[in-house]
Amino acid sequence: MAPVKVPLALEDWLAVLSMGALCLITFANVVVRYLTDQSLAWTEEISVFLLIVTTLAGGCAAMARDRHIKIEYFSESGSPERRRRMARFGALCSAAFFLVLAGLSIRLVWDEYRFEETTPGIGLPKWWYSIWLPVLSFAIAARAFGLFLRNARKKGGAQ
Repeated sequence: MAPVKVPLALEDWLAVLSMGALCLITFANVVVRYLTDQSLAWTEEISVFLLIVTTLAGGCAAMARDRHIKIEYFSESGSPERRRRMARFGALCSAAFFLVLAGLSIRLVWDEYRFEETTPGIGLPKWWYSIWLPVLSFAIAARAFGLFLRNARKKGGAQ
């Protein structure tokens, strides 16, 4: 696999930090619930947000490393040129999907901002959480397009 031009440290650290924060918040909620029979209401909201960030940051890193899910029967069979074409097609499909997701989620964020929606637990503006969906979807689309370019530059279908 050809090296990426933009380092993966940002996605890796974002995924690690959000997963670590998720573990700490969930652990704190479990301890408080065990000791007091009360739940910290804000932890569920923050946990859902952190799960989304962790998933999308991990997906971004996986896309850049060409570790996304594929059906190996199709992607690994045939001539080297066919495999290269399939890899490019898969990267373009992924980029297109995440661009559409980013576009639709921008509309969601705009509606949440425009109608001043707030979260039920803490009362924060919902768009504070939702804004990360289009941002990270654009990042995944950019990584997919970078994967497409790296696959297009491969000589003779080398894997």
